[in-house]
Amino acid sequence: MHVIVTGGSSGIGLAIAKLYATRGAKVSLFARHPGRLEQARIEIAAMPGADLSRIQIAPVDVASANRVSEAVDICERAFGPCDLLIASAGIVEPSAFDSMPATVFDEQIATNLLGTANVVRAVYKGMKTRRGGKIMMISSGAALIGIYGYTAYCASKSALIGFAEALSAEAAVSGVDVSICFPPDTLTPQYSHEMSMRPAEAELLMGTVKPWSAEAVAAKIVRGLDRGRTRIHFGLSLTALGYFGPLIKPLLMWWYFRKLRKIIEEGRDESLARSTDKGFG
Repeated sequence: MHVIVTGGSSGIGLAIAKLYATRGAKVSLFARHPGRLEQARIEIAAMPGADLSRIQIAPVDVASANRVSEAVDICERAFGPCDLLIASAGIVEPSAFDSMPATVFDEQIATNLLGTANVVRAVYKGMKTRRGGKIMMISSGAALIGIYGYTAYCASKSALIGFAEALSAEAAVSGVDVSICFPPDTLTPQYSHEMSMRPAEAELLMGTVKPWSAEAVAAKIVRGLDRGRTRIHFGLSLTALGYFGPLIKPLLMWWYFRKLRKIIEEGRDESLARSTDKGFG
């Protein structure tokens, strides 16, 4: 079995790669940083049941369709056709939309949405020809509801829902299984970076869900794939949003907007008070 994992140098991608490597699968890790990829390769190989010779790395930016296609071709020549794709590469740079540079917005779309499409495209034709294969797209709980400061991230991750559904319709007759999952906040290196930038307005909503470990998220994804699940949700609140979003979101957003207005008004009052104090000083 040959498993290709994008975003495989850390976080959820690395945790999933470890699980398949310990099962004896051949694993190809894709990520942008060669040093981190090599470190991940060594880390996986040290696990019981894993074999260094069955783990290869491919430094590549998934936003480049040509580079991704070349990387997949090289990995398939070495380890055979891809049986399972884990599209886990993703980035997040939270900021209010009017404060976010266009380049930052575009990069999130390019990596999270187009990057997923690029790697899927690179393996999909071969899977169709062989009439078999599995594709798992790692979306996010942020795909299920709009969050302050996450316009680019929410847009890119929610777009994967439509992509996965449409591709499933096309792939079904060819024996290719397409799945998507919606992880919550996950304790990864990227999460630490994200938290340093997350607006307080976003934390008001997102802080109500306790972060999962990357290992727990990975284990649930792999179990879901083993059972043929097409959608995988995490935790009660995100599962409820996933299945009953149209019913739940109006009330949830009413509560959220009410809280936001209160925070904004309190901030204005404090700012006005400081200005007044300075004026009479």
